[in-house]
Amino acid sequence: MSHHPQETKQQHFMQVLVFFIGFAIWFSPTPQGLETQAWHLFAIFISAIFAVILNAMAILTSSILAVSIAVLTGTMSSKQAYSGFGEGFILLIIVAFLIARGVIKSGLGKRIAFLIIRKFGKSSLGLAYSVIAADMFISPAFPSNTARSGVLFPIVNALSADSGSKVADGTRKKLGAFLMMSSMAGLTLSSTLWLTAMAANPAGAKMAGEYGVEISYGLWALAASVPVIVLFFLVPWVLFKIYPPEIKKTPDAPKIAQDALDTMGKVSKNEWIMAATFIGMVSLWIMSGSLGLDKTAVAFFGLAILMLSNIFTLDDLRNEGNALGTLIWFAILFAMSVHLDKFGFMGWVGENISSIVDGFSWPVVYTGLTIGYVLIHYFFVSQTAQMLALFSVFLGVGVNAGVPAEMMALMLLFATNFNAIITPQGSSANVIYLGSGYIEAAEIYKIGGIITFINTFVFLTVGTVWMLLIL
Repeated sequence: MSHHPQETKQQHFMQVLVFFIGFAIWFSPTPQGLETQAWHLFAIFISAIFAVILNAMAILTSSILAVSIAVLTGTMSSKQAYSGFGEGFILLIIVAFLIARGVIKSGLGKRIAFLIIRKFGKSSLGLAYSVIAADMFISPAFPSNTARSGVLFPIVNALSADSGSKVADGTRKKLGAFLMMSSMAGLTLSSTLWLTAMAANPAGAKMAGEYGVEISYGLWALAASVPVIVLFFLVPWVLFKIYPPEIKKTPDAPKIAQDALDTMGKVSKNEWIMAATFIGMVSLWIMSGSLGLDKTAVAFFGLAILMLSNIFTLDDLRNEGNALGTLIWFAILFAMSVHLDKFGFMGWVGENISSIVDGFSWPVVYTGLTIGYVLIHYFFVSQTAQMLALFSVFLGVGVNAGVPAEMMALMLLFATNFNAIITPQGSSANVIYLGSGYIEAAEIYKIGGIITFINTFVFLTVGTVWMLLIL
């Protein structure tokens, strides 16, 4: 793909700017209370993030450059830098990519897509609402938003491709980009709605118990319900305005879908195998907690069945370059994020926020802590990592300032989920959508930032009033 000389010149300028920012932070004095190692890792990490935001380089290039600098300068040991490659949940994302290909190749994705189009397909906005509604419906049974995106992504991918919106021929913005962004935004809402919809939620509820806050399944759902319902109607509509698909109305879609279903005929053997494998995997994921099963091993087993039945072949694996690229950049950024916390950077940020809000009235502290907690997610590659690092720090600051403990705990736990679309690496689920090629990293920073702002605003206004009424 050839670049316009003007674009290349602009990109070179941005690359120089990123290096300048990195050098400036690296060589500036280490702030009091921080180790030099933590400050240097922050310089590398923030430069890698800026490189993507400013379109200076691709997220894969930026990550590879960052990790090589981190190891060569001795900021991280090789073991620390490459630790992300051993994380099971990162492998789960990659296997979800490969299984998604099986869903499409078997024809099952196409069939499900046409069934959705037949029912809701009169407009692209209707499709977005139906995808998010399906997500909310299945989310209580999925303690992993990554696993859930593994269910939704193949359907959205097939919906896009079968509506004539493909990455390969440059028509990603026809419909695919909008649907992918909608589904990704929907995951922030479904994960917030239920205590069991995201792995970090029950852990956070348990940590809140240390402050005498008891969060039951019912209380969580009740407190989250009103702001989530408001956002369910608002978010797809906002996306439709600020990130519109080229196809707005699809009046012929239901009939085309019915014709396509007629042409496909009865469900094929491969579709049955794919469906059985898929349902089996989903069932085992749901029961993984009580049965003590590893989610990634379940995904690998599902992939093995697809390979044995020739639904997924070695040729398919060779064509899945996106999966390998995703594994590399996500594992690198995850390891850096984890070690920013281990080196004390995140704790230092938390303490500084505590001193800033000291002496203010509780509503001001409550609002400030919530906004601060949301914005700090720019530096985290994992929602769970952020919650484990900062939830207790922020909750402690809030309670000491007189914020009602139950309200502060719930708001911080909700924020752990509704801030997930703020960056491409803000949730492991985002990575699957980005890897599709339908959306670009820089678009997630921009559009995801707007959606995060809307989520935060609705939770701080509607959500707070609602919690004051029910708690």
